[in-house]
Amino acid sequence: MKTRESGMPPEEAWEGFFNPGLTLEKLGLTKNCRGVLDFGCGYGTFAVVAAKTIDGTVYALDIEPEMVAATNAKAAAADLHNVQASCRDFVAHGSGLADGSMNYVMLFNILHAEERMTLLKEAWRVLSAGGRLAVIHWNYDPNTPRGPQMSIRPRPEQCRAWAEAVGFVMLPPGVIDLPPHHYGFVFERN
Repeated sequence: MKTRESGMPPEEAWEGFFNPGLTLEKLGLTKNCRGVLDFGCGYGTFAVVAAKTIDGTVYALDIEPEMVAATNAKAAAADLHNVQASCRDFVAHGSGLADGSMNYVMLFNILHAEERMTLLKEAWRVLSAGGRLAVIHWNYDPNTPRGPQMSIRPRPEQCRAWAEAVGFVMLPPGVIDLPPHHYGFVFERN
């Protein structure tokens, strides 16, 4: 099941919206992660950088076969062997990963989905105790060059409330500015 506003712009445009390495650094991704899950990996923008950063495996999921192919191609071009990209309807069927098997989960630009609580509960399920959930979304600003329509675009306080409702604890510093167009959070599963 696709989430609302699932379409992706051309890769060149998409890549210009982020500094993936700096974003993951600000969101606390560390070398010692043994398992990272990327829900909705798109072109592999974050999955491939995460795979370069960690010692473990990055599981990159997307419902679109062309996005999985792009992620696999990007990982192969970087000679990475720790990316497992798969085509999966994770909204309807979950991630397929074992309980408590991940250290870090990425929910990037996806919490505008109607099924946001399903995604957050699946992130909780696959994270180990002390595991981290990283969330980013488009600023709540109609002048961003992309992003879901304002009527479904979440405000930072909504993302926080949804994650905390599942049981996550927000880590300092709270809202993280991710210029030019995003904000983020890091939460922990206790």
